[in-house]
Amino acid sequence: MQLKTLITSLMLALSPLAAHAEVEQMKIMAPANPGGGFDTVARTLGDALKAAGQAKNVIVENKAGAGGTIGMAQFINTDKGNPNALLIAGAVTVGSIETNKSPVNFSMVTPIARLMGEYNVLVVPADSPYRSLKELMAAYKAKPGSISMGGGSAGGIDHIMAALMSEKVGVDPDKLNYIPYAGGGEGKAAVLGGQISAYISGYGELADLIKAGKVRALALSADKKQADINVPTLKEQGVDVVLYNWRGVFGAPGISAAQKKQLGAMVQAAVQNPSWKDKAAKLEWLDLYQNAAQFTPFLDAEIKRTAQVVKKLKLGN
Repeated sequence: MQLKTLITSLMLALSPLAAHAEVEQMKIMAPANPGGGFDTVARTLGDALKAAGQAKNVIVENKAGAGGTIGMAQFINTDKGNPNALLIAGAVTVGSIETNKSPVNFSMVTPIARLMGEYNVLVVPADSPYRSLKELMAAYKAKPGSISMGGGSAGGIDHIMAALMSEKVGVDPDKLNYIPYAGGGEGKAAVLGGQISAYISGYGELADLIKAGKVRALALSADKKQADINVPTLKEQGVDVVLYNWRGVFGAPGISAAQKKQLGAMVQAAVQNPSWKDKAAKLEWLDLYQNAAQFTPFLDAEIKRTAQVVKKLKLGN
């Protein structure tokens, strides 16, 4: 019996699922208001961590402002050394850090994994007079200030997309009437209420409204037509802009290498769980998962690329 017990113990110890005990409570910072992309990713990850047996409880904390950098600053200041805390950030944050010359940046947190990505979509109110991208951009070119484009925080991926579109149709991005929103809920309410001419966000965030006919989708930021998304691309409509919004997860500053490795294992287990996979499929998320070793060089390259775009488009303060 003693030998059998020893063998069983060794097998459990070697099992990937037994590599660490289930965390009692995990905290995830979603640096935006409820209803947007950061919040959706945070809550989907939290549900998946629980479903995968990685955490008993998950608290999602929302702290909006400055493209995610307000929440990032709070995370850095309050969770230093906390092995059970995560931050959601992404392309929006990269742009906002550069545009706003933020005092906090990605060197102050611990990259854990790139989780997913999604193409942006440009929508207009259901009763908008603009029935195509060509009509919208013609009106914009004729009188730029008359067309208001809403999206995420200034300098983020939505703002960059609008500025690139402006550049491609021959209008100085300085003339862009861009309305930034701290959360997806506010932006969606604005376009639904006809308060803005157009709105840019991740396709997954707007898919339900598009399918229900509550907004009209004019263009997708993909490189080619997507079989499962019935929206023409910017590129095929003569506006040569291709980009996607990625989101990743970060650990707190000051955690150990072992704690970083454990967080990586927990997150990987979560994204492999049906809870995550089912929600990702529903929201049309791109599977762009990278572990920390892959994610870190990608992040470095993304920071440099975004800095060049922000400078070229004169989006910085």
